[in-house]
Amino acid sequence: MDRLTLSRIDEELDSSEVAALCFLCRDVVNRKRLEKIEDAKGLFLRLEEKGLLENHLFLSELLRTIRRADLLNLLETDSRRPEETDSNPMLSDYRVLLYQVYEDLTKENLNKMKFLLIDKLNRRQIEACNTALDVFVEMERTGSLSNTKLDVLHDLLLKLDQQLASTVQDYRRRLTQMPQPTPQPHVSMDHQNINNTPQPKHASLSVSESEPSDVGQNVYSDAESVTVISSLYDQTEYYALSHNPRGMCVVINNEKFLGKELKNRAGTQQDECALRNLFTRLGFTMVVHNNLTADDMRHVLRELGTRNFRDHDALVVCVLSHGENGCVFGTDEEQVSLRELTQPFTSGRAPTLVGKPKLFFIQACQGSGYQRGSMPYPSASQEKDGNGSRLEEDAGRVYAETVPSDADFLLGMATVPEYKSFRNTSTGSIYIQELCIQLTKAAESPEEDDILSVLTRVNREVSKGEFLRYKQMPEPKYTLTKKLVLKFV
Repeated sequence: MDRLTLSRIDEELDSSEVAALCFLCRDVVNRKRLEKIEDAKGLFLRLEEKGLLENHLFLSELLRTIRRADLLNLLETDSRRPEETDSNPMLSDYRVLLYQVYEDLTKENLNKMKFLLIDKLNRRQIEACNTALDVFVEMERTGSLSNTKLDVLHDLLLKLDQQLASTVQDYRRRLTQMPQPTPQPHVSMDHQNINNTPQPKHASLSVSESEPSDVGQNVYSDAESVTVISSLYDQTEYYALSHNPRGMCVVINNEKFLGKELKNRAGTQQDECALRNLFTRLGFTMVVHNNLTADDMRHVLRELGTRNFRDHDALVVCVLSHGENGCVFGTDEEQVSLRELTQPFTSGRAPTLVGKPKLFFIQACQGSGYQRGSMPYPSASQEKDGNGSRLEEDAGRVYAETVPSDADFLLGMATVPEYKSFRNTSTGSIYIQELCIQLTKAAESPEEDDILSVLTRVNREVSKGEFLRYKQMPEPKYTLTKKLVLKFV
């Protein structure tokens, strides 16, 4: 976002509005970094550090919340491509709730609130509070107020304003009725605190590098009969693809979300269409499920795992949704772990899939960080100090527990853990569209490129791009025991 636009917005905001914006940003910017901000320009610099001003979405949400929709027309001149990320919005319902209470609390009731809190909070600190937002900050600092701890505030408002108490009670009721989104405190470019229940860590599985161009040159075409294979070819090196149809390709396409925390995913229909066209040509029977809740996703996959796959060569499952580290979201904003997606198809649960490839492609964010690009260090031939050649790593740690321990799985992730993935609202997601392009090229090529070689090319092409000034790095994880070559039937 250009600085002239930000400067014009700054000129329109008074000090109380700037204070309100800072309060609303306390979940996404380190609180100490907010303490000395005096004007909107200072806040904008902090938001830029977090990558939150690369498009106008977050700032628009802030301005609407403080009822300055008149400033939104300044943002409409932004000519950036309509790219979005499949992650949680940063502005929480909790923070918006407190702002609403602040707006509607009279000066008289504010003074009464401060008086009633003197025994609970530091007297000097509470007397120094000029607004309800200042009071809320003190309550949070002492642990008497949080997004799940609203009893003290509710009891206070029952004594002061029944309507505001009812507003807080409605929020508390929603907390008990709806699954909670993962909170995102102190979003970082390098890591993110994740509150998911930790899972046991398994040994990390390496990602295959692309094969040399001459590997697999003599592998027979899938269109040929197995009986004509030359004795020079080792059939044990390749998964057999002899049935027609080859198997099933199941797409779970979540576009419309029921709650307030996750936005609808414009452009995902283009991904579903591309996947349908590709895997139909590859000889798979297509099944598409649109807009499933978390329980519906689990039910569909468990039921799929009970099928008889005796006459199938492979299974493909594609999930298009919002996500967090190690999980994806149903349309009800409840999490489904990556392990829950693959578990119904392990050897003990789906015996007719034993020894057959099971491919999972996940288009979803795996965190809230933005990846920046880095220049490679000079190679050993260019640099004589003995450091060798390496690339600076901007990606987070790899959580290998998301890779199934049983054999013959491939998990193709749109991004590495803790980072965002990007989706164009008109043409579809960066990862799925590139995946379809590269699989199509391989299927049409006379070369016998296996799936890992194809995914290496997907990694390379996606990593070359720049999206809202940031990078995206896909990540395949696999326990495949043979090579898989996909050709059009």
